[in-house]
Amino acid sequence: MTTILKYSLLFMLLIIYGTLEGTVSQVRAEDVRQRIARSYGVDWFDQVEQIQYNFNVKFGNKRVSRFWIWEPKIDKVIFKAANSEEYTTYNRKEINETTSEKLKKIDSWFINDNYWLLFPYRIAWDGRAKVEDIGTQPLPMGEGSAKCVVVTFPSSGGYTPGDVYELFLDKDYKLTQWVYRRGGSSESGRAGTWEDHRHVGPLTLSLAHQGENENFRLWFTNVGVRLSGAAGWMVAN
Repeated sequence: MTTILKYSLLFMLLIIYGTLEGTVSQVRAEDVRQRIARSYGVDWFDQVEQIQYNFNVKFGNKRVSRFWIWEPKIDKVIFKAANSEEYTTYNRKEINETTSEKLKKIDSWFINDNYWLLFPYRIAWDGRAKVEDIGTQPLPMGEGSAKCVVVTFPSSGGYTPGDVYELFLDKDYKLTQWVYRRGGSSESGRAGTWEDHRHVGPLTLSLAHQGENENFRLWFTNVGVRLSGAAGWMVAN
């Protein structure tokens, strides 16, 4: 075998190995994405006709509360602020450049609050998000370590493009903590817990999140789902 042929074969093997390695990594990432979502019941979500919840957050001395009903099959949203008796109803498919600034602001709140509640589902639904399993890492809060998965959203589009989340998972692939890096910032980011996992019909949802100190706390109340063909709401228990 000539030297040229040997190097040609070696080069081809390196290409094949690199391609296979990339494919295996991609399959591994897709697998962990789905395992996270399935641990929360994503396979049952297509039965959900409506989901309702109060989003509550405390920043220092400031507290915000917002009530939502979302119909995921048609992307219809009903919103009410805590300090108002007025309900706002709209369809997210109709949001465009001509939409009023008031409604755009409400929709940005909806995305924020909905992602806090349904983030494990969202990473399965959003194929644009890059998911990378980086193995066991020290927990950002407290002692110990856990499997860490990094989720990176696209650098364009959406209300907060380029956001990065480091997810710390338990043995069942449920979130225990995360770190949020706005726009993919290289700074330390904002850490928080994922606590109070409850069954809400066939779904599992985390209803409480605590920041690194008492200045930040986020929680959900009045959480319920209405399933296809069901007359009433199934509430968190």
